[in-house]
Amino acid sequence: MKAMVLRQPLAPLQLEDCPTPAPGPGQLLIEVSSCAVCRTDLHIVDGELSHPKLPLIPGHEVVGRVRAVGPGSERFSVGDRVGIPWLGWTCGSCVFCKSGLENLCENARFTGYTLDGGYAEFSVADQRFCFRIPEAYDDAAAAPLLCAGLIGYRSLVKAGDARSLGIYGFGAAAHIITQIARHQGRSVYAFTRPGDTRAQAFARSLGAVWAGDSGVRPPVELDAAILFAPVGALVPVALEATRKAGIVVCGGIHMSDIPSFPYRLLWGERQIVSVANLTRRDAEEFMTVASSIPIDTRTQRFQLSEANEALQSLREGKLEGAAVLVP
Repeated sequence: MKAMVLRQPLAPLQLEDCPTPAPGPGQLLIEVSSCAVCRTDLHIVDGELSHPKLPLIPGHEVVGRVRAVGPGSERFSVGDRVGIPWLGWTCGSCVFCKSGLENLCENARFTGYTLDGGYAEFSVADQRFCFRIPEAYDDAAAAPLLCAGLIGYRSLVKAGDARSLGIYGFGAAAHIITQIARHQGRSVYAFTRPGDTRAQAFARSLGAVWAGDSGVRPPVELDAAILFAPVGALVPVALEATRKAGIVVCGGIHMSDIPSFPYRLLWGERQIVSVANLTRRDAEEFMTVASSIPIDTRTQRFQLSEANEALQSLREGKLEGAAVLVP
C-alpha cells in the first residue's frame, strides 16, 4: 500500500510503499477512504509531542470500509463503514479505566502517534475503539468529526451551561462546535489571529454573534471560553474576558507555556481546566448530536501525496474548516 511516513520529527513526510497490515485478534483491516488532518498531527510532525512511534504513519480522523476482520472480531462485518479515532487502545484495568476515565488510561495507545494511523491506503484498528459513521455524512465530510468534533464536543461539555461562549482559535474544531453551541441556543464569540478577517467572516457565517482579534475584549463578559489555539498567552486573556465563576477550557493536547498573570484574573472562583483525549462514550454522544443537527463540516481535500502541503496550510492558518486527505 501507499502511505505517508514520518521518519523523524521536523522532516517532511515521505510517500512510501509499505506492507499492507494484517488484522490481528480483535482487529479490523480498514480501507481508508478519507483522513482529516488534525493540529495534533502537526504537533507530532513538528516535534512538539515527544516520543512518537518511529517510523510512523500519522492520522487519527479516519473513515473507511472494513475489508477483513481478525480472529474474535464480531462487532463489524466486511463492508461496514467505520471511523477510527485518536484513542486506539486502553488497558481496561487501571484506576482511570475502571472509573469511566479511559481517556486518562496510564497505558493508552493513540492512533497516528503510538499506533500507525490513516495517512495511508489501509489501516488496522482495535474493533472496540471503532464506531459507525452516521449515514448523513459522506466519507470526507465525516472525517473531521473524529477528532475536531470529538475533542471539541468534550471541551463544550466542560464549559458547562455557558450562554455566552468565547472560542479562541477558529479552525476545524471551532467551526464544528460553533454549530452545536448555536443549536443549543448559546451565543458564540469567535477570536482569531490578529487581522484574520477571512476567519472572522467564516465564524460569523456559522452563527457567531461577534468575531474579532484574539487580544480584543468582547462586547460582553463571557460565561466560558474554549481555547483551541495552542497559545498559552491566551489563557490570561481569556480569564480577563470571563466573568466570575466562569470557566476557561484548554482544548488542545499541546500548548505553549502559560505566562504568569495576576491572581485577580483567577479570583472570583474562575476555573482553568484541560481536555485530554476522548472516550468511547464521547463518540457515541457526539455522533448522535452531529446527526440530529446536522453539522455542516467544511473541508478542503488533498491527495494522499499532498499531506505535507495540507500540514503546511494548517500551520499557516490558511484553511477554512478542515483539510482531508483522500487516498
